Amino acid sequence: MAVSMRDLDSAFQGAGQKAGLEIWRIENFVPVAIPKASYGKFFTGDSYVILKTTALKSGALRHDIHYWLGKDTSQDEAGTAAIKTVELDAALGGRAVQYREVQGHETEKFLSYFKPCIIPQEGGVASGFKHAEAEEHKTRLFVCKGKHVVHVKEVPFARSSLNHDDIFILDTKSKIFQFNGYNSSIQERAKALEVVQYVKDTYHGGKCEIAAIEDGKMMADAESGEFWGLFGGFAPLPKKTVSDEDKITDSHTTKLLSIEKGQAKPVEADSFTRELLDTNKCYLLDCGLEVFVWMGRNTSLDERKTASGAAEELVCGPDRPKSHIIRVIEGFETVMFRSKFDSWPETTNVAVSEDGRGKVAALLKRQGVNVKGLLKADPVKEEPQPHIDCTGNLQVWRVNGQEKILLPASDQSKLYSGDCFIFQYSYPGEDKEEYLIGTWFGKQSVEEERASAISLASKMVESLKFLPAQTRIYEGNEPVQFYSIFQSIIVFKGGLSDGYKKYVGEKEIPDETYKEDGVALFRVQGSGPDNMQAIQVDPVASSLNSSYCYILHSGSTVFTWSGNLTSSDQQELVERQLDLIKPDLQSKPQKEGAESEQFWDLLGGKSEYSSQKIGRDAESDPRLFSCIFKNGNLKVVEIYNFTQDDLMTEDIFILDCHSEIFVWVGQQVDSKNRLNALTIGEKFLEHDFLLEKLSREAPIYIVMEGSEPPFFTRFFAWDSAKSAMHGNSFQRKLALVKNGGTPLVDKPKRRTPVSYGGRSSSVPEKSQRSRSMSFSPDRVRVRGRSPAFNALAANFENPNTNTRNLSTPPPVVRKIYPKSVTPDSAKLASKSAAIAALTASFEQPSPRETIIPRSVNLKVSQEATKPKQETNNKENSMSSRIESLTIQEDVKEGEAEDEEGLPIYPYDRLKTTSTDPVSEIDVTKRETYLSSEEFKQKFGMSKEAFYKLPKWKQNKLKMALQLF
Repeated sequence: MAVSMRDLDSAFQGAGQKAGLEIWRIENFVPVAIPKASYGKFFTGDSYVILKTTALKSGALRHDIHYWLGKDTSQDEAGTAAIKTVELDAALGGRAVQYREVQGHETEKFLSYFKPCIIPQEGGVASGFKHAEAEEHKTRLFVCKGKHVVHVKEVPFARSSLNHDDIFILDTKSKIFQFNGYNSSIQERAKALEVVQYVKDTYHGGKCEIAAIEDGKMMADAESGEFWGLFGGFAPLPKKTVSDEDKITDSHTTKLLSIEKGQAKPVEADSFTRELLDTNKCYLLDCGLEVFVWMGRNTSLDERKTASGAAEELVCGPDRPKSHIIRVIEGFETVMFRSKFDSWPETTNVAVSEDGRGKVAALLKRQGVNVKGLLKADPVKEEPQPHIDCTGNLQVWRVNGQEKILLPASDQSKLYSGDCFIFQYSYPGEDKEEYLIGTWFGKQSVEEERASAISLASKMVESLKFLPAQTRIYEGNEPVQFYSIFQSIIVFKGGLSDGYKKYVGEKEIPDETYKEDGVALFRVQGSGPDNMQAIQVDPVASSLNSSYCYILHSGSTVFTWSGNLTSSDQQELVERQLDLIKPDLQSKPQKEGAESEQFWDLLGGKSEYSSQKIGRDAESDPRLFSCIFKNGNLKVVEIYNFTQDDLMTEDIFILDCHSEIFVWVGQQVDSKNRLNALTIGEKFLEHDFLLEKLSREAPIYIVMEGSEPPFFTRFFAWDSAKSAMHGNSFQRKLALVKNGGTPLVDKPKRRTPVSYGGRSSSVPEKSQRSRSMSFSPDRVRVRGRSPAFNALAANFENPNTNTRNLSTPPPVVRKIYPKSVTPDSAKLASKSAAIAALTASFEQPSPRETIIPRSVNLKVSQEATKPKQETNNKENSMSSRIESLTIQEDVKEGEAEDEEGLPIYPYDRLKTTSTDPVSEIDVTKRETYLSSEEFKQKFGMSKEAFYKLPKWKQNKLKMALQLF
């Protein structure tokens, strides 16, 4: 498409360069930018152009352009808005999706920009209307429709306007009434309350009374009586009549029209296929309520304007529903447009030229305009973060038939491709211990054991009151959270379960299960000591890859092989994994291109191999969908520009991040649908509603409302207090609206339903200790530590004696998410020296054990270097050594606050059940008002010791003493 300077309106110069909204109003046939303070304020007599710019994870900017037409706007203004939208798209490189928005019939995407609603005002710039004056408040009646976004329309203030199906808002001078039709849903009522809040803030300065009126409640309720009194008294409501604008023509036949010389001519075809669309033409696809304008890449700006004009004529014809016009460019078609065709190729060979965007950028640059946003930026490269505390307790079970076998700590990171595993990970949460329960399916595992694993894991979740997050993971598609909580994983070929062995026998397939005396090749991968994996692959040269390191062993011979594209950090991981696979053998290092004959002989000779890193699905920009699951069928509705408030407690939602999906289940969802959460996630992957080639084996997380893990909440501006509230969506919102938007529930109260004693059925008491307390004589593991630290911890565990006090933790390093910034070299050297000093009094570790990971950020207490007096009691001596060697956290939780000046009250007046409670205190910190003596008497420890405990443990102790 040729672009010249005359095609560009000066108002659009520099538009779309950064994420956000930009709005222009058509004044005298020219777009004029309006101030941000007026965004969301529309006048019925005007036309507007709205640009929404979104910054994508890829580094590119996506543009959506809308032109909004007030009900009283002139035809000339509407035509100007339509043409200017095409021009704005040209200025942005010709790839934006363009939407026609008519007052009262806006798309959900458009309304999502102006939450909770738009209420157009009478008047306009060029229409001859005066803007409504705000001198005297006028009583108005609005009807609200919509479960996810709210369509608000003013209707006559009369009883005949009311009905049983919709929500109505009556705005009077002193009070706002919300009338809930008997047949309206809880979700619709809750969304309408957001409109009530908007009206209260916008037209009453945030100060007026709120009343909720339920359809069917007569004069028994005082507020109902007041409401009906404004309509002249109560009388039965008329049955709703279907207006013209509510009629939807389901019988409309989809038509494809070609624009030739300004005229729309039907395209005759038995079925619609992509091949019907010519890159040199524009087309109209008339679907009744939606009319798509498809513009070929090689069409001119004038041809696109002509096609847009033809679409306007079509929708303005007699007997037409209020249709949306959506304009798409070849190569950038929406999912909705593509779904209208019987066949659409996965990839279209379209020469997407940068000429249009480049020429415009060059022209604007000469005028001194910053054009950075007009060109695609480089994607932001960042290391995936687990967004989970990695210091918790891990338990792993291998599934064998209908049973699960708990693995010892030394084997819990050894997975087999022919088996299924269940893992339970508990970790410190914001105010209680959190759980993640998951299943891992090996590539060669059998279907019967996969089903058994899901059933067994679901029972574990159910035993914990459905509070844990749940996940289903396939080998080869593991998310970063999985790698981070396991830290070091070895995946062996074959399997140990009866199901796998039976399958191998029945199918007469060779059993590939790893054997110590056979030839085995492992690919080593990962990002560091706290995220590393060794994956067994076929022992042939074609399994090698220049981007990875490998371990090859056969009997007493071990080779390590480093590809030419690997880094020193990757080569260090090989040494670490070697400690776990073959710790007693000396390895023979091999560099790519300088291998020995023996190395190639073990692999069966040389052959071609790849140098490309193994691709993994990247996380994409998250998209939220509301789900309806009925009779095995799944229907979804996308929620645009979503926030936490869009998660309704009666519904199930899916957060789609492409590389993984989250199924969020509200507290008010019925038990049948709650149990179908995993099925819903699998159906979503199967249908691939966005046509984005979702993997059927992508990880699925099931998240219960009130127990959302941090790797889910990171996609929202999250407020825990909102998900802590009880009741249905309407009751929660009503409490907020009536109390000025302040949640009535203290943040920790969402944790009170947790039954701490109830988890003993699935989690042994001993396992409640920190993960670093799980010891095994043959494999000592301290979370996040190098072999040097493992050796250090091993000295506390004498396999020949039973003197260790298991209730006393060994040295622990708390790696708090997000990862702390790596210290500079001076600090690291200092800390390394301190660590070295600690190990001096113990056995000298082997050279391999002295490797200390660069990523560890430690703060060693000064007590560590102080000498300790010897005692005759070995257990006491060991405990004191452990205490002195505790490595402190960088980030301390719940440090004691300055209590100077706080009044002191007796315990009997501070507890929640007190008959003589103190009124002027902070009820979230009742314990701070106790005297030091009484505090120690009740809690069994000093205040200083108490505030060093994790927040969840503090709350647990407070609850037991009725101080929470």
